[in-house]
Amino acid sequence: MAEGAQLPPRLLAQMTFLAEVDRLKQVLRRTTIMDGSRRENTAEHSWHVALAAVVLAEWGNVPVDLTHVVKMLLVHDIVEIDAGDTFAYDAAGKLDQHARETKAAARLFGLLPDDQAQELRGLWEEFEARATAASLYANAIDRLLPVLQNFANGGGTWHANGVHRGRVLERLRPIDDGAHEVWRYVELILDEAEARGYLLPVP
Repeated sequence: MAEGAQLPPRLLAQMTFLAEVDRLKQVLRRTTIMDGSRRENTAEHSWHVALAAVVLAEWGNVPVDLTHVVKMLLVHDIVEIDAGDTFAYDAAGKLDQHARETKAAARLFGLLPDDQAQELRGLWEEFEARATAASLYANAIDRLLPVLQNFANGGGTWHANGVHRGRVLERLRPIDDGAHEVWRYVELILDEAEARGYLLPVP
């Protein structure tokens, strides 16, 4: 940038935000990629769920604005830059997860110009609340992908953490709320995972 160049403050704020969210690529999730060779990062997860939402849109329980859903999924885990990834079956981590993530949302979305900060934070809050058709579908797809990954790599985080089917079902029930036919597919995967010993039965 030329010394003394004057750029619009709005553009500078947007560039600052884009540079900051690059850090999402450094946040490692517990789930490994499907070949089991390494853990995925949260940026990869966000891309994958956004694409899955496009591919599976016809199976949502009700028609939704797909652009809105994709935007929601692209921002839904940005807070993990500050708050870290909270493992789905970590009861202790869940206790302060909301507080950590709310604080992170304020800082990260606050880097943007006010109108965009409000829009993107609103999308994050909508995803978390699971009170709209779009957020129910987005949550369904978000919870689907770890199932596919755990099955593909022989049990993955289920096996490594001794998770039984009852806990998995509790975690995955929202899939049915947003995409019933996808939920039926997931139930078949869980049946097969239990039969293969990837997933412990309900005690």
